[in-house]
Amino acid sequence: MSAPKSKIIPSRSAKRAHFDPESIYPILDEALFCTISYSVDNQPFSIPTSFVRHENKIYIHGSVGSHFIREIEKGIPVCITVMLVDALVVAKSAFSHSVNYRSVVIFAQAEVIDDIDLKTASFEWLTNKIVPGSWGYLRPVKGNEVKKTTALAFALDEASAKMRSGMPIDEEEDQDLPIWSGLIPLKTSRLEPISDSSSENILLPEHLL
Repeated sequence: MSAPKSKIIPSRSAKRAHFDPESIYPILDEALFCTISYSVDNQPFSIPTSFVRHENKIYIHGSVGSHFIREIEKGIPVCITVMLVDALVVAKSAFSHSVNYRSVVIFAQAEVIDDIDLKTASFEWLTNKIVPGSWGYLRPVKGNEVKKTTALAFALDEASAKMRSGMPIDEEEDQDLPIWSGLIPLKTSRLEPISDSSSENILLPEHLL
């Protein structure tokens, strides 16, 4: 698979930019949500939604009646962003504080998925990303449910990753100050599942353990 041919040139901290799939794909695969931004009649919109990557495209789903979906399925330009935060970077001055992060920016246009098999497969990819191993456990998706849902794909041809890692970068004159500096790591984790009232007597399935 060839690398995305990105036209995105960051104006600041260009050395943190990466355009190769090996940098972009792991961020997209770890993130559960993205934000899709677009403009209609000079009115800006920015919508968070879940997504999944498969090969060199990402996929989202939405109701066929969604105003958001109906606008972007026309093929208008969109900007899609993803950000993962790994740590707060605490320096000896407020000016030098920062964040360790991994992010992706994508410029693309929506491709409507009409092929039923691909559309259903994209549902499976997303379901298993949000709750790994759950697709085969759940009640099979119905044909009318597929028809009621729009699936959109976005190519990663114009995608770039940007990231920061490491300790604070203090000004030279601040380095000997008796002020603590370092990292405060952050982590998003899945906690123990909580049953609803209809599932209190059902054993927790293995894929949720």
